[in-house]
Amino acid sequence: MNVAGVELRGNKLRVNPSIDVNESTAIVLDAKRRGAKTGAIMVGGGSPKNFLLQTEPQIQEVLRIKEMGYDFFIQFTDARPDTGGLSGATPAEAVTWGKVDPVKLLDSVVAYVDSTIALPLLTHYALARRKPRRLKRLYDRRNYLMRRVTREYFAHNPEARATT
Repeated sequence: MNVAGVELRGNKLRVNPSIDVNESTAIVLDAKRRGAKTGAIMVGGGSPKNFLLQTEPQIQEVLRIKEMGYDFFIQFTDARPDTGGLSGATPAEAVTWGKVDPVKLLDSVVAYVDSTIALPLLTHYALARRKPRRLKRLYDRRNYLMRRVTREYFAHNPEARATT
């Protein structure tokens, strides 16, 4: 809304959320094609949570590529679903939108805890249990990933090529 407001004053800044949607989709699809497990770790909820989870419906519904959703779902939140305060989907609800693989639902975790407690604990655990890995350099690979997701999109939707 702030960007829209400054646009009225003549600011030429333009935000294109399609770039983020397509790039995040390309990253997830590339991981799946390499045989890696995909997952979502969410701290809180709201729009960022939905943005992270929407890559799966983007792959399945928009790009029409057969996939089953994320392999795991972990969320730290202090919002409760019974009061309507839990922003966005619980893991069971995420399954209905294709965001989480239904076979993996039992492996999903929602921890009702303050994120300032949970995230440092998870981070320490992960760093203590695993040796450092080579960086993935996703930003450096984004052009390749976008070409790959575009090729796969047209391979699954040949009729779309005629309209571009």
